Amino acid sequence: MPFVYNSQSAVLGAGSLATSGSANTEIEHSFHKPGTRNIGIQALYVGGKGAGLTALSGIAYRMIKWTTTSAAGGTSVTPTPRDVGMQAAKATAAMSSAGVTAGTGGPLFLGGCVSGAAGPGGWVAPNPDSLPTLEGSDNKSIGVRSASGTASLNFELNIEHVE
Repeated sequence: MPFVYNSQSAVLGAGSLATSGSANTEIEHSFHKPGTRNIGIQALYVGGKGAGLTALSGIAYRMIKWTTTSAAGGTSVTPTPRDVGMQAAKATAAMSSAGVTAGTGGPLFLGGCVSGAAGPGGWVAPNPDSLPTLEGSDNKSIGVRSASGTASLNFELNIEHVE
């Protein structure tokens, strides 16, 4: 049975990330990099945090994989075990509203989801063989980007990974 961990933007303070200040411009907000064990992204839970919006807008979330070197930067996020008795995660993770430094090689598009500017969204792997994975100790990463036709929309991001 795999170990399951959650990384969330709430640890960044107010919990909000924001889409680019320029419409239709992607920002990479997070990355997960394997430690000594293989990792797989099992789910993305997202939600727009808009209030009193005058236009209907959506936020697209895209998972990507850097194939040569991993992404870097951002604020370190400690993946939280779903089972309180579980060992600490071997993977490292980071998030930033301003964006993390992109890796190299690729990126390979792995899938994603959408949410409304003021509503929920998400993606869950339909089966264990569908998880985007990275081999342990590999210098690659899986990141999540956002994009919207409306500038500067706030949202929260939770990423569930398995090791």
